[in-house]
Amino acid sequence: MKSPSDPKFNLRDVSGRRDFLKSSAAGAVGAVLASGAAGSAFAATAPRPNILYIHSHDTGRLTSPYGYSVPTPNLQKLAEEGILFRQAFNAAPTCSPSRASLLTGECPHSNGMLGLVNRGFSMTPEGYEHHIVRTLRREAGYYSELVGLQHIAKDPHTIGYDHVEVVRGNRVVDVTPSAVRFIHSQPKQPFWLTVGYFETHRPYHKAALEDDVRYTEPPKPIPDVPPSRQDMADFHETVRTLDWGVGEVLAALEAAGLAENTLVISTTDHGIAWPMMKCNLYDGGMGVHLIIRGPGGFKGGKVCDAMVSHLDIYPSLCELLQIQPPAWLQGHSFLPVLRGETQEIHEAIFSEVNYHASYEPKRAVRTNRWKYIRRYDGRLHPVLPNCDDGLTKTYWVQNGWAKQTIAPEELYDLLFDPNERNNLATDPNHRSTLDAMKKHLDAWMRETNDPLLRGAVPAPHGATVNDPNEISPQDPVTTL
Repeated sequence: MKSPSDPKFNLRDVSGRRDFLKSSAAGAVGAVLASGAAGSAFAATAPRPNILYIHSHDTGRLTSPYGYSVPTPNLQKLAEEGILFRQAFNAAPTCSPSRASLLTGECPHSNGMLGLVNRGFSMTPEGYEHHIVRTLRREAGYYSELVGLQHIAKDPHTIGYDHVEVVRGNRVVDVTPSAVRFIHSQPKQPFWLTVGYFETHRPYHKAALEDDVRYTEPPKPIPDVPPSRQDMADFHETVRTLDWGVGEVLAALEAAGLAENTLVISTTDHGIAWPMMKCNLYDGGMGVHLIIRGPGGFKGGKVCDAMVSHLDIYPSLCELLQIQPPAWLQGHSFLPVLRGETQEIHEAIFSEVNYHASYEPKRAVRTNRWKYIRRYDGRLHPVLPNCDDGLTKTYWVQNGWAKQTIAPEELYDLLFDPNERNNLATDPNHRSTLDAMKKHLDAWMRETNDPLLRGAVPAPHGATVNDPNEISPQDPVTTL
């Protein structure tokens, strides 16, 4: 069998992929959902639910529950049994900052995660102390286990888990058996289990026969050309692998009798690793899939259209579990929306980029109707190292992407321009909207003590960065 780190690895190389379930229980995929009104909290004497946080890399909303023709039946089933959040967004469309924000309830410039952990960035000591597993242990007696990818600490033991499982790699085929074994080990309850998958990060698995390139549509607004069709077909096989892993873990919950009292949170860090998506503040970068299923009212195949942020997951769990929310939290519980008490919890949400492969400081504010993006580096052209290498990027570069101009400010009408391509920032007819959005962003930056208010944001000593004028994140780096 090919190594899971081999880009040619194919799910069909895994023979007998359910065999490791058979020794402990049957591999049924269904799930028994708990009853109760939406958003109902648990009484102090009631058993607290287990929490399974299962996250992927670079998936965006390119899954079947969001209407895309991608092979994700297990995620589809999870959505049909739980609640699908159609307007969920991250706090940063880059890998480590996004995850750190979800797990601390703080935006990146508050928890300190300004770049990628594999390039020398980290949270502040306070940021690690704010991780949700520490609060759950202290306030509710949760046991916590990490299996697979975490991407927020050089040493995973820094984070605060009770146990960090050693796995040979972070791909689905490496992580899934360990996650299943934990579930069947009669773990101490209540538990928080993190299952982190490298998929759907590049390099992709090669397309399967059923993903005929001739009939594969690239995501909007990418041009429909042979390289992007091949790229999308390869993505299909990669997301199929992800979905298989999700299905195995959910089947293990059912087989072990834990599904009814386990809250499943399935999400990703940001958009797919294509031009204008990952590491960008357009909805293609900020938008994430988010499905929650389990006790406390997260059931019934419902759809939530309210804007929610990854920052809202932490306070929502605090309300659900009747835990006093920590003072540092910057999000809001979305349980009032699920209970029908309000239609929205946010007038606006915010996202940011500081460092990815290169320094590219920018901020965004989004309302239901409008998106405003502000850049701080004075560049006139795209920062190409901040887009992972791939077939679609190569096609763009060959056709002059590096010479495209970018604006210091962008304003988009998301009602009439959902692909965010008609910049209205210089249109005098939208001056009042521009001013209002700028005030939103300025107020948030002041409230959160954004370091960009004081000038360029420095990287920590020893961090590695690419020159923004380079093409690839694989180009030579500078150590600061």
